[in-house]
Amino acid sequence: MLEIIQSVIKQEAEAIANIPVDNSFNEAVETIHKAVHEKKGKLVVSGMGKAGQIAMNIATTFSSTGTPAVFLHPSEAQHGDLGIVQPNDVLLLISNSGKTREIVELVYLADKLWKGLPLIVITGNKESELAQTADVCLWTGGPKEVCPLGLTPSTSTTIMTVIGDSLVVSMMHKIGFNNEEYAKRHHGGYLGDKSRRQAKTEQVESK
Repeated sequence: MLEIIQSVIKQEAEAIANIPVDNSFNEAVETIHKAVHEKKGKLVVSGMGKAGQIAMNIATTFSSTGTPAVFLHPSEAQHGDLGIVQPNDVLLLISNSGKTREIVELVYLADKLWKGLPLIVITGNKESELAQTADVCLWTGGPKEVCPLGLTPSTSTTIMTVIGDSLVVSMMHKIGFNNEEYAKRHHGGYLGDKSRRQAKTEQVESK
């Protein structure tokens, strides 16, 4: 069993190391910055199933670090929740296959509501309809799942999470997000206390 665990860790670490990093990451950050920080829109993140859980995590992490974001469930979007989308927003859609029906339909519905919304896609299939429709495509490299059946989202969701983290951290650097701003958004718990202490230290050192 320990050999299996070590093999899983090794395969996922290799998949992370082999994420194709190119100018599309810069384009994604610039696209989000323009929509959210210049035009005062927001980032709308969506995915179905396991990808949806990753999308929700990406949205909340962006929000807590100075870039307003919401998670939009693609199925609920068809029952009224699409109304949360506004004209200056940017979409970040996640689908490993690039063929997820609810996500493909969301692209059509969002465009029908507000024509020309910027579209960023994270996918393992850069030849898919979703990838070809995107303004910016962040390709995961299409790694093989560590699931012995090759079916359960595992390696793919790990890569999606890492790509999301890379976008968040890049944006934090771009907007100069600091401890004082973090503390304003995260009052409670250990992290709230830590950010306030660090903010005070920064203020003292700047004097």
